[in-house]
Amino acid sequence: MAKTFGAESTADEVLEGVNLSGKRVLVTGVSAGLGVETARSIVAHGGTVVGTARDLEKARRALAAAGNPAVELVETDLASLASVRKAASELLERGKHFDVIIANAGVMACPQGKTQDGFETQFGTNHLGHFVFVNRLVPLLKSGSRVVTLSSAGHQISDVDIADPNFERTPYQAFTAYGRSKTANILYAVALDDRLKGRGVRATSIHPGGIQTELARHMTPELLEQMRARIAKAESSQGRAFRFKTVPQGSATSVWSGFVGAADAVGGHYCEDCHVCAVNDDVNSRVGVRSYALNLAHANDLWKKSEEMVGERFAF
Repeated sequence: MAKTFGAESTADEVLEGVNLSGKRVLVTGVSAGLGVETARSIVAHGGTVVGTARDLEKARRALAAAGNPAVELVETDLASLASVRKAASELLERGKHFDVIIANAGVMACPQGKTQDGFETQFGTNHLGHFVFVNRLVPLLKSGSRVVTLSSAGHQISDVDIADPNFERTPYQAFTAYGRSKTANILYAVALDDRLKGRGVRATSIHPGGIQTELARHMTPELLEQMRARIAKAESSQGRAFRFKTVPQGSATSVWSGFVGAADAVGGHYCEDCHVCAVNDDVNSRVGVRSYALNLAHANDLWKKSEEMVGERFAF
């Protein structure tokens, strides 16, 4: 009988009895929080991890504090397409396949700004940086591989605005920008899965849960309290009390969707608390995934717009 996991499961519990020997995994953002724990848990169960970070020294310190898991580091700044392309080229030159790519890195609720390429910071970092990086690495994905993109329940705040991705005509709101970028993460997984499933590669997106990590470093105490109150109200409407997850609990859905959940179940879908979420368009509910985030035609429109923005086409 298959084990059942939920909101309180940890990455180690999900991977208990799972032998990852021979599995090679790429995890972006291994300098703090979920990236470090995700990498640690994979190595602890026999896997080989390549981790990316903008600040390699910070990543080394964070990994040392986690017990020095054997993680090969590659310098990658997702807010710079030149950095992303350089890192991808290095990995392609090595020619070693990946069994799973976990697009974990990201920023949240930043002050208005731009990436090195002139994109709105959150959309440019969370979506476009990964869009170019992962797409360039597709030749290293063999049949049976998976791509896991970390999204968030924050996608419920806003759909993407394909006509104005950089807030050139829209008043900037930090959480609206975050919501757009997290919806983009889901739509990217939907479009990527549709393009790759014929060759046996599946893509999925996940919400790790509410966790207190460095992701919230740009947020004032007031914004943090507003976020907590909003989530608590939504949870209360469903008869639940809100509690932040621990980092090991927050990493569970990443490894569940990457190694444990059935490929056909997670492919093209959105997961939370170690299960595939149902569509829920109730604006007063935090449960599930909004239908606009799983719409394939919408995902393809975003793909086309993303190619135009980065000046690169990807045909698989």
